[in-house]
Amino acid sequence: SGVFPMAESADDPEVFWVRPETRGIIPLDGFHTPRSLKKTIRKHPFEIRYDFDFEATIDGCAEKREERRSTWINAPIREAYVELHRLGHCHSVEAWREDRLVGGLYGVSLGRVFFGESMFARETDASKTCLYYLVERLKARGFALLDTQFTTEHLKRFGAIDVPRGQYEKLLAEALKGEAVFYP
Repeated sequence: SGVFPMAESADDPEVFWVRPETRGIIPLDGFHTPRSLKKTIRKHPFEIRYDFDFEATIDGCAEKREERRSTWINAPIREAYVELHRLGHCHSVEAWREDRLVGGLYGVSLGRVFFGESMFARETDASKTCLYYLVERLKARGFALLDTQFTTEHLKRFGAIDVPRGQYEKLLAEALKGEAVFYP
């Protein structure tokens, strides 16, 4: 049914399950790359790595920042995703510059679906570049659905849309048929 875990804050040990009435997705054939990001990508400012340092990536996503004083990634959620990574179901896309992790995202791969969980940037365009390379990889490897959980104004710039729960569950059921391999 597409439920996903969240916590009220990093300090709250409780986990609750979310099943929203509308779900955010980025149609892979409708992904939009903003002009400014195209310029950044052409310059190749980052080395993109996959599953290189998953734990540092999830920790980056959980960092408190000026614009976000709290995070939903608590210890039980972190542990669960690290274990899913060890089992080969959770993956990261990472932006590196001079051996420093400067941005990234992570999510769960199941069937032909990638469930994006969180992203972060320590440098301008780092997480956006990771999103671009995520979509390219998903398309090249036969994925059918990129689930963003919620649709934010930020993600709308890339073509994210809201779909009603019933429609989402049909898309999900179809995309869970078959298999796509994210890594290696």
